[in-house]
Amino acid sequence: MFITAFRSNAETTDMHFLRILPSRWVFSNLTDTLNRGVLRYLVNSLLIAGGATLVAMVCGIPAAYAMARMDFRGKKAYLGFVIMSQMFSPVVLLVGISRLMNTLHLNDTLMGLMFINAAFNQAFAIWLLRGTFVSISSEMEQAACIDGCSVLGAMLRILLPMAAPGIVTTLIFVFINAWNEYTVSTVLISTQANRPITVGITQFSSFNMIEWQYLFAAALLATVPVVILFMLIEKHLAAGLTAGGVKG
Repeated sequence: MFITAFRSNAETTDMHFLRILPSRWVFSNLTDTLNRGVLRYLVNSLLIAGGATLVAMVCGIPAAYAMARMDFRGKKAYLGFVIMSQMFSPVVLLVGISRLMNTLHLNDTLMGLMFINAAFNQAFAIWLLRGTFVSISSEMEQAACIDGCSVLGAMLRILLPMAAPGIVTTLIFVFINAWNEYTVSTVLISTQANRPITVGITQFSSFNMIEWQYLFAAALLATVPVVILFMLIEKHLAAGLTAGGVKG
């Protein structure tokens, strides 16, 4: 992908130019793709994925905490329902989703895609965070409550910092899933300016011609935000934030 993004159009279509490196590096491919709307698509995807991740985490953390720490009627049934919700493919739900978005006047909007992606990733976030909370001893929270903290205060001051690696891992997966979503975006977004990068990149592929150099350049640009996000928070994935939390 990286090498083809800097090839000329002739090298991508002529079989006589089969070589590992381009004979001439065409760096203008990147600027050409940006000038054809890819920058707008990247911003749209960033807003959709970032908003979906925020909504999924804000709703998923309290739900996962309740699943891990509280006992209530219907808890097992709710967990089963969460698992069942992961079995539905977006394709099966497209008609219902489209009607719902029309009813809420969110069709062909970035906010509509944000809420849909948050809903699709909600069950995954709850299950992953629940496992993280279950693995943390409740003694720390109990000690905080004895010292005067409320349940919410103990969760915010004790549990969440100790669960940071699991929260970061969940955040990464939810963001990447929302960033890569294609099917629902194709159906709901009709305005070119509202397209995410996964849909906008298809403009370089038509029935008569595929502009491979621009297609790969746009794909290269689409991977940059995810790589940067991972580089920024990768160190937290394996951080032993719970080490020494309980005295031996």
